[in-house]
Amino acid sequence: MKVVYIKEPGKIEIIERDIPTPRKGEALLKIKYCGICGSDVATYTGNQPFATYPRIPGHEFSAEIVEIEENEYGLKKGMIVTANPYFNCGKCYSCQRGKVNCCEFNETMGVQRDGAFAEYITMPIERIYNGKGLSAKTLALIEPFSISYHAINRGDIQKSDNVLISGAGPIGIFALIAAKLRGAKVYVADILEKRLHYAEMMGADGVINASKEDLMERVKEFTNGNGMDVCVEAVGHPESLLNCIEAVAFGGKIILIGNGKKEVTFNHSILVKKELNIYGSRNSLNAFEPLIELVSSGEVDIDNVVTDVFALDEVVDAFNLLTHNDGTHLKVMVKFD
Repeated sequence: MKVVYIKEPGKIEIIERDIPTPRKGEALLKIKYCGICGSDVATYTGNQPFATYPRIPGHEFSAEIVEIEENEYGLKKGMIVTANPYFNCGKCYSCQRGKVNCCEFNETMGVQRDGAFAEYITMPIERIYNGKGLSAKTLALIEPFSISYHAINRGDIQKSDNVLISGAGPIGIFALIAAKLRGAKVYVADILEKRLHYAEMMGADGVINASKEDLMERVKEFTNGNGMDVCVEAVGHPESLLNCIEAVAFGGKIILIGNGKKEVTFNHSILVKKELNIYGSRNSLNAFEPLIELVSSGEVDIDNVVTDVFALDEVVDAFNLLTHNDGTHLKVMVKFD
């Protein structure tokens, strides 16, 4: 089978490996679609803080069940499925308290363990979710949607809230969708005009081009001078976090989704002065099945997040495209067959 292989930062290629053999309690899956996450690009460029090498990337995927034993989940050969890619230890303090998404020894596919950019993978059966009739392409979007959905749930966003999403990449756009589902007014800031166009298409109540406009003036305009009730940092850059701290209202909330390697310097007294609630958000928790149901119901359409689909043989080109993305490309997927 063909496998996408990142030997070390900056070195990516397609190699051949044997098709894996499932162990007891595992299924053999044939990958249908795999999305390229910002963390996959960061692994490629060496900017993913948790990645180890060499590594097969990928954790946003759909697949067909090729081989599976009898199971209690009703999963059968031929089903189109997705899966939870965050492997928790089950023993640490977080796992003992049911916070398996922030397991102390978490291994995410494509980051700390090999991922889904392979024609076939094995997966523990209890981690697999029935796609409920969703197309393979749509089903591969459930994982990134779950990241943002979990983050918005962490912040307990309310219908009366004014929310600023800092960053209009795929995770920021999914955060926009999740916050709109809660009835909030949602504004999106980015430095790329093309990404802000996508945000408007997906229902943003207003957008801010932070490279051309005064962010705080626009925030005051949107909120009658009060500041945002909630700011969601979906970039992982120091400037983005600092903007959130400035833009959020006194007594407000900041939700952190973005990962980055750069340190941030600021006077922490501003957090005290504003009495801010800061929520870190990692992976997702119990979101896959509710989101599959939600998307299946037709209540929300997420397919427009996909802007590009590459063939497997073009995957190196796809990764290189995203390292120089001018905002034209939102969610890029690789089709395996």
